[in-house]
Amino acid sequence: MMDVELPEDEGTSTPLSARNMQAFEHVGSFAAVAQYNPRRTNRILMSTYTVLVKAKTNVLLPFGPIAIMLHYLTGKQGWVFFFSLIGITPLAERLGYATEQLAFYTGPLVGGLLNATFGNATEMIISIYALHNRMIRVVQLSLLGSILSNMLLVLGCSFFAGGIVHCNKVQTFNKASAAMNSGLLLMAVMGLMFPAVLHFTHSELHYIRSELALSRFSSCIMLVAYACYLFFQLKGQNNAYKPIDEEEVQNKDSDEEDAPEITQLEAIFWLAILGVWISILSGYVVDTIEGASESMNMPVAFISVILLPIAGNAADTSAIMFAMKDKLDITLGVAVGSSTQILMFMIPFSVVVGWMMGKPMDLNFQLFETATLFMTVLVVASLLQEGTSNYFKGLMLILCYLIIAASFFVHIDPAPSKWIITCIQANLNRDMNWKSHVMWYCPSALTQQSMMSQVSLDLQVLPNLTSCLLQNISISQHP
Repeated sequence: MMDVELPEDEGTSTPLSARNMQAFEHVGSFAAVAQYNPRRTNRILMSTYTVLVKAKTNVLLPFGPIAIMLHYLTGKQGWVFFFSLIGITPLAERLGYATEQLAFYTGPLVGGLLNATFGNATEMIISIYALHNRMIRVVQLSLLGSILSNMLLVLGCSFFAGGIVHCNKVQTFNKASAAMNSGLLLMAVMGLMFPAVLHFTHSELHYIRSELALSRFSSCIMLVAYACYLFFQLKGQNNAYKPIDEEEVQNKDSDEEDAPEITQLEAIFWLAILGVWISILSGYVVDTIEGASESMNMPVAFISVILLPIAGNAADTSAIMFAMKDKLDITLGVAVGSSTQILMFMIPFSVVVGWMMGKPMDLNFQLFETATLFMTVLVVASLLQEGTSNYFKGLMLILCYLIIAASFFVHIDPAPSKWIITCIQANLNRDMNWKSHVMWYCPSALTQQSMMSQVSLDLQVLPNLTSCLLQNISISQHP
C-alpha cells in the first residue's frame, strides 16, 4: 500500500507545486500593489495636512460649516454673515497658498500673474453671485474695497514691516514696473470717472442709457488694454519692466525655504476644491449682508468696502512676508498688481457679464466712491515714483486707509427712491414701471415693500409729472 500511495503523491506533487508557484506570483503582485498604495495614501494625507492643517489660520475653517448650520437652525442673518465671513478668510489664504505652489512649476512671471488672478478669485466669486442677485451696489463697493485694501492696507503694512526689519538700509524696487502699474491705475480711474461725471453733471444725451452705453464701451477698451499689458509682460523683451530680477530668481531657486511642498496636480486639485467651498460661503455672505447691516447697525457701504475685502484679501498678506525678506518687487506684484487687475479686468469683466445677464452694471461708482479711488491712486503713485520704501511711507498708507474706513462708516448711499423719482422726472422711458427699478435695487422683499411705499408717497407730492407719465404709473398699487 505504501508503494502504491507514494507514486500517487509524487504524481500529484507536480501540479500542486505549480499551483503554489502561481499563488506566490499572485501574492507577489498584490505585495507590489500593497507597497505602492501606502506611498500614495501617505502622499494624499501629507498634502491634506499641508493645505488644511499646517497653517495657523486653518483654526478658522470650522466657522464655515457653523455658518451653514446657523442658517438652517436659527436664521439669524447677522450671525450667519459673521461666521461665513470668518470661514472665507482661511479659505482665501489657502487659495493663495495653492496658487503660490502652482507658481513654482510655471516660472516667476507667469507665477506672478497666477498670484494676482487667483488672489482675487474670492472677490470675483462674490461679485458674480451678487450680480446674479441684482445687488449691483454690493458688486461695485466690494471691488472698490478690494482695491483700497490692497493699495493702502496691504501695501502700507508691507512697507511698514519691511522698513522696521531693514531699518539700516533703503529698500528699493523696480521703478519702471511701478510706473507702468501707476499709469494703468490712472487709466482705469479715468474709465470710472467719466460715467460718474456724466451722471452728476446731467450732461448725457439720453439719461441713464448714455451712461450705461459709455460704461460698456469703456469696459471693452479696458479689457483690450489689459490683454495688451499681459502680452507685453509675457512676450516683451525689455527686462526693465520685469518684476523679478534674474539674480533674485536664482536666489529663490537655491533657497530651501521656497521649495514646493505639494505637486502640480495637487495644487490644481486644491484650487478647485477651495474655489467651490468659497463659492458656497460667498452665497451666504451675499444673501445675509442686508440683514447683517440692520442687526449690527452698520451701513452696507462700510460692510462691502471694509469688512468683505479683509476676508477676501487674506491671500495677499504674503506681500508682507516678501517685504520682510527684502523682495519688494514681489510685494508690488501682489499688492499693486492685484489692484491693477481688479481695475483693468475684474470691474470691466463684471460690466460685460452684467450686460450678458441683462443686469444694468455700469462704471458709475457714485461721486463719493470715485473721488476716494482717485485720491488713493494719486497718493500711491506719488509714493512709488522714487523707487524706494521705508516704514514712514507704509505708516502714511495705513493712516490713509483708516481715514477712508471712518468715512465709509458715516457714509450711506443715496436713497433709491430719489434715484427712481429722478428717472421719472427725466422721462427716461415712457412705458417704464417704477416697481421694476425697486426690484433691481432692493432684492430683499422687506426692503422692496418699504421702498415701494416711499416711492408712492414721493410720487404723490411731485407737482411736475406729466399726465402721460401719471397714466403709466400705478401709484395706488402695492405688492
